[in-house]
Amino acid sequence: MEGRKKPVDFDGLFDEKLAQYMRENAGKYTEKQWENIIPKLYRQFGDIRIPGVGATPTQYFAECTDDELVALLKQYVEEDVPVTDFLCRELEGRGCPDALVALLSEADERLLTLAVNLAGDSPKAFDAYFEILAKTSDGEIKDAVCEQLKAGADAAKERALAFYREGRERELMLEILSRCKQRDERVYDILLEAFRTDEDIPMHASYLAAYGDARALPVLLEVIDREDINYIEYQELKYAIEALGGEYTRPRDFSNDPYFKEIAEQSQLPADFDPMKKPSN
Repeated sequence: MEGRKKPVDFDGLFDEKLAQYMRENAGKYTEKQWENIIPKLYRQFGDIRIPGVGATPTQYFAECTDDELVALLKQYVEEDVPVTDFLCRELEGRGCPDALVALLSEADERLLTLAVNLAGDSPKAFDAYFEILAKTSDGEIKDAVCEQLKAGADAAKERALAFYREGRERELMLEILSRCKQRDERVYDILLEAFRTDEDIPMHASYLAAYGDARALPVLLEVIDREDINYIEYQELKYAIEALGGEYTRPRDFSNDPYFKEIAEQSQLPADFDPMKKPSN
């Protein structure tokens, strides 16, 4: 179609201009100063009209409809053109348009990861997110989706509860449910039962800490007082207890615990280390 926008490597164009500018100003700034200057130059570049493009980078994407913008994102990935921040910022500012939600059904992992990051924690994307969790075996994509659902845990709660009851991605569902801000007996009961019955004490103690319901304190205090817990479990339990406003003060000896020994060895400085010793010539 005539007039249809094409992927433009704006970042490549910026890198060329930046390299030229750095050559012209060699020795003028320290490395630390360059780290502060470059992002400012990039933002300034967004408002500079590019010959041959007929628009500034910011304007180039602002002129697109939602559908055109998402189609352009897809084309960037398919043609291996670096996806510029100017495109991503414009899409993020659109409030998760329907065209972006539709992109969450894409099979291409690069495109899917981008779509998840751009859709963010918008509840409009949550149905698609749970579909992804049900279908994909890619751990990184699952983690990315889980992060967004955790950020909007209250909106995701009902679907997370349903998934949990069905035995689907139970650990991820616990992680999401633990971030709910609105109190719900169903969530509390599930988190507490998982802590009581699962062998991974540190992980499930952290879920109770994240949820923040102090009613879990007696159970946590009972478990931390057991003689069979190891040092890692003790540390996580103590953190969870303190996060919920409690305290555990009974002295414990973990000197023979293998995890304690390993951590102690890793944190130990070499015997001959002397920070005040002058270097030999």
